[in-house]
Amino acid sequence: MTPPLTYRTYLELDRLLDLQHPRSEPAEHDEVLFIVIHQIYELWFKLLLHETGKLRRELSADDLYGAIATFQRMRTVMKILVAQLDVLETMTPRSFASFRDRLDTASGFQSSQFRELEFVLGYKRAQLARSGSPVPDISRLADRLEERTVLDHWYDFLAMRGLAVPERLRARDVREPAVPDEALQAELLRAYRDQPELVILFELMLDFDEGLQEWRYRHVKVVERTIGAKQGTGGSAGVEFLKGTLFRPLFADLWAIRHRM
Repeated sequence: MTPPLTYRTYLELDRLLDLQHPRSEPAEHDEVLFIVIHQIYELWFKLLLHETGKLRRELSADDLYGAIATFQRMRTVMKILVAQLDVLETMTPRSFASFRDRLDTASGFQSSQFRELEFVLGYKRAQLARSGSPVPDISRLADRLEERTVLDHWYDFLAMRGLAVPERLRARDVREPAVPDEALQAELLRAYRDQPELVILFELMLDFDEGLQEWRYRHVKVVERTIGAKQGTGGSAGVEFLKGTLFRPLFADLWAIRHRM
């Protein structure tokens, strides 16, 4: 007879709560915090990837209100990702140094799910999906490289709403990162004026974009506060590399027109 479903079995808590294994011996107190925070991040990345699948379907189906609801959820998740860094910042540099050498070659740069998320949102770098990539699991990244991004589905949506989306954008190589387009920007300005129902979606897109940029900035400052100018784990350039990721908007065309409104 199958036992009744319970809260514990439905969430598979026995497995979930047995996944935190400090490498330091005896276990350094803050290593548990470090592991839990990063495991939670991976769960949020999984949810964001799940939501982008729904979002792309909604955009290409001209489902404005569905896309608005999904972006609202994604924006809220991004706020949690930023707030979570407050918890990580309670760990002092000395606490991190007590177990940092146990991380060996492991690095947050190797998060396949975060790189997938970047690809899905339009920030693609083909070199990350090839042999020799610092990301260990390139098979899923290689698949994502060939997929249409959220931006590509957004172009579908805008065309269905009567905007003259340049054919070069509709037919672009999806393996390349998206680039701003002045002709599209002119159409977006017209939409702000003539289709106010679209403004809610556009502003939510900017909210999410701003949230991701805020997370990147806060992440840089947490790393700088914790290890300073030291080399990052796994041989990465640490803070200097992370600074190079700042201020890269996802939805550049929406940012580019702010001064023209």
